[in-house]
Amino acid sequence: MLRLGRREFDTHEPVIMAIVNRTPDSFYDQGATFRDRPALDRVEQAVAEGAAIIDIGGVKAGPGEHVDAAEEARRTVGFVAEVRRRHPDVVISVDTWRHEVGEAVCEAGADLLNDAWGGVDPKLAEVAARYGAGIVCTHAGGVEPRTRPHRTSYEDVMEDILRVTVGLAERAEALGVPRESIMIDPGHDFGKNTRHSLEATRRLAEMTETGWPVLVSLSNKDFVGETLDKPVKERLLGTLATTAVSAWLGAQVYRVHEVAETRQVLDMVRSIQGLRPPAVARRGLA
Repeated sequence: MLRLGRREFDTHEPVIMAIVNRTPDSFYDQGATFRDRPALDRVEQAVAEGAAIIDIGGVKAGPGEHVDAAEEARRTVGFVAEVRRRHPDVVISVDTWRHEVGEAVCEAGADLLNDAWGGVDPKLAEVAARYGAGIVCTHAGGVEPRTRPHRTSYEDVMEDILRVTVGLAERAEALGVPRESIMIDPGHDFGKNTRHSLEATRRLAEMTETGWPVLVSLSNKDFVGETLDKPVKERLLGTLATTAVSAWLGAQVYRVHEVAETRQVLDMVRSIQGLRPPAVARRGLA
């Protein structure tokens, strides 16, 4: 059972986490949801299309303009409070590596801290424990936040992913974060080249076999673009193919830009697995 905020999700129930970036320079939408009105509209649309989690980020993942903790909080805290007011049952996640921001957003109503940089600030897990919030434990290859990997190498990339993510999850549980609110994430593209991310996908079952719920953040990422030689706006098909493979191998939570398309892929995979009946089944029965 995965428990986040007021929501509970069965072990085999796929969960969509919709991305809402409060940044003027996000790699995918170039700041389309930086201002409040478009961002709130995006939340409404994502929830209507089937997202159970809204993931709010105040800092672009890649290199760019410096954003300190105060500015990151300014971009996220008030927005978290407004989404909480409008959607009391939606799970609110905040993508941050800073414990100061984590504390502020939990005070405003966040249910989950999405630590995409792999525990670089160890106090973030302490904040999650203190507020009873969930946490995402990510493998980022030890790189500094907002830096790109350069000639990163691993003897065995999945072995390193498991060592780091399971270690972070066990530490979070020991600190008091509820076990059922902890997820692990292989961290596609973070501290990895394209071959590493492809191997992590291919071997994802090794993560799901640990018993920790697995979150994947695949949406329109560079490893998809490089694999198919496609620019950012032409990576949807590659993303959905990777989503289907990840679903088959047991991932549970999907951090995405395109909610409706992801929902269809996940429903189709579950139906093939025998976990979901067809929405309509008339063929051959008339």
